Amino acid sequence: MPDAKRWYGLAGLVIVLDQLSKWLVLENIRFGEVIYVAPFWNWVLTYNPGAAFSFLADQPGWQRWFFTILALGVSGWIAFMLRQHPQQKLLSLALALVMGGALGNVIDRVRFGAVVDFIQWHAAGFYWPAFNVADSAITVGAILLVFEQLTGAGKNNEEKKP
Repeated sequence: MPDAKRWYGLAGLVIVLDQLSKWLVLENIRFGEVIYVAPFWNWVLTYNPGAAFSFLADQPGWQRWFFTILALGVSGWIAFMLRQHPQQKLLSLALALVMGGALGNVIDRVRFGAVVDFIQWHAAGFYWPAFNVADSAITVGAILLVFEQLTGAGKNNEEKKP
């Protein structure tokens, strides 16, 4: 039976890459500074006290602990699921990415009271909300989860078990 440790290792790698990228940004970019990268891409240091798309960012502070507890609870559930289904590669990959991203953002919430965001995409005067490596991992993981559920990609592995 395949082991869940490799999936935990992948989640750990996401956390390391996320925190390393945020450290580099915090060391080299001032808050609010915009650095042009390409016609559709800037580096910009911002802090998001809310969730995706600054959801609940305007609240007085309770959301920091709400999203921290929620991410820890979801990560605990994911850790359990990874132990139950480590042989389902697509499902486990998706869950590990979500868990690593969620925990990367938890570290920011505990350290700074908000999530450090720094990647800004834009086109024709429209700006996508700034995001980070953890957000990217969560998004890719969520897309893979939807794909896995819609296609039944992991069911063949389960059916082959004796």
